[in-house]
Amino acid sequence: MAIGIMEVKLMGAKGLKRSDFLGIIDPYVLLQYRNQEYKSRIAKGQGRNPIWNEKFKYIVDYPVDDDQYKLVLKIMDHDMYNPDDYLGEAKIYVKELIELGVEKGKAKLHPQKHRVVYTNLTYRGEIQVGITFTVKKETVEEGIFRKSSRRYLDDEERTTKRIRLW
Repeated sequence: MAIGIMEVKLMGAKGLKRSDFLGIIDPYVLLQYRNQEYKSRIAKGQGRNPIWNEKFKYIVDYPVDDDQYKLVLKIMDHDMYNPDDYLGEAKIYVKELIELGVEKGKAKLHPQKHRVVYTNLTYRGEIQVGITFTVKKETVEEGIFRKSSRRYLDDEERTTKRIRLW
């Protein structure tokens, strides 16, 4: 099993559809990969074309049993006195990126635009995201082996020290 870090760079969005009666939106993004979730800052006053330029890091295991390798970006509109409005979402399937990263040590998906889609499947704008996946230098099995062999050496060193004391 390989473990790595997936870094997501949230650039910005364009043409987001308005949800408020007044047409003013303060968008933010909920980014979710498996059970890990982050929230971007609120792009207050930026309206339909916000810029975030934020990075988020996720721990990634490969392979996984359920084969769920998707990054979900839910775009929300922050409201001061009412519940936040859902503007739409984009799904990015990252399995091939992770596989390439496992094979080569690192893989990069340069920033590109992804469609934002509402629940009724209508187009609601676009969001720009870049993704990098980097494999950690050791796998879980190697880490366990190293820890167990270190424990063995510690025991051996203690025994050697006891023998010298006698």
